[in-house]
Amino acid sequence: MPNTFGHLFRITTWGESHGGGIGVVVDGCPPRLPLAVDEIQRELDRRRPGQSRLTTQRKESDRVEILSGILDGFTLGTPILLWVRNEDARPEAYEEMREIFRPSHADYTYQAKYGIRSWMGGGRASARETVGRVAGGAVAGQFLRRAFPSLKVVAYVSEIYGFLAPEATALLDETLVEANPLRWPDPDTLSEAIALVEDARKAGDSVGGVVTCRVQGMPAGLGEPVFDKLDADLAKAMLSIPAAKGFELGSGFAGTRLRGSQHNDPFYSEGGRIRTRTNRSGGIQGGISNGEEIFFRVALKPVATIALPQETVTEKGEPAILRARGRHDPCVLPRAVPIVEAMTRLVLADHALRQKAIGWEFRP
Repeated sequence: MPNTFGHLFRITTWGESHGGGIGVVVDGCPPRLPLAVDEIQRELDRRRPGQSRLTTQRKESDRVEILSGILDGFTLGTPILLWVRNEDARPEAYEEMREIFRPSHADYTYQAKYGIRSWMGGGRASARETVGRVAGGAVAGQFLRRAFPSLKVVAYVSEIYGFLAPEATALLDETLVEANPLRWPDPDTLSEAIALVEDARKAGDSVGGVVTCRVQGMPAGLGEPVFDKLDADLAKAMLSIPAAKGFELGSGFAGTRLRGSQHNDPFYSEGGRIRTRTNRSGGIQGGISNGEEIFFRVALKPVATIALPQETVTEKGEPAILRARGRHDPCVLPRAVPIVEAMTRLVLADHALRQKAIGWEFRP
């Protein structure tokens, strides 16, 4: 099922960028869970377009509607259907793309696979599809808060066009991240980072970068051996996000430049709990969480649709020049932050239910 993610806690997203709406079916959410609609809406508000000059100016309120699975504010254990209406779709802006393939977009590959494609804004290849992911992740987040009250998932933009943010402190201030339009963790270098996006926007171009995600308050024991390792599922979740091109857990590629004696995380005991003195493993060993902070990085490419003329071909293979119109993000990173968090929560919720299914209690 290419539109379904998860095993026990599952989401199926549906809808196209310029269709009637976008939504998600959440299946496997336990019953009798108090579900706050305003929390789902808050996450969608963080993702929605038109928040600043750094994002697309498409105007969508993204008001969520719940059509099933909830009664008197509690989950029923049955499928939860959430949807958001498309209010500012302008398919006419994409008329030029009806027969032209946009460079580095999914137009050609969708045509090659299906023999037909939604040329209006890219259809399901559009980042608008992530509305369903964020709504489903908000449900997962409320489940996780009941299962693990101390668990905290925070993502932020840590690199723009090669410009790195200073390393965040252990106690990351998420209110500081949310206080600026770039979701940048360092106020001292914020203006420099924003300038890079502004320069690209004014030039009709785009820039990419890196989103870092940290999961604190993790229990030990989440993850399945071999094929469904926790880090493998996180990698799949992140690389399924539009524009994602890379995933690093813990030391990542930098760890290849160390010897084993330098890279290993020594164990010690503290207050009856097994800890590690370093965390180059990124909180996961053997595909299973060890109770330390999980941290990883997601690389996102520059947005493919830009205002500058680009060489391409038509569906018949004839040379063409694309001059894209429409409304596009000069940098997808700020809006990717809540998407990364949502996909993280979906993975953790699924593995929490899988761990409970084998009858083992979580270790502190």
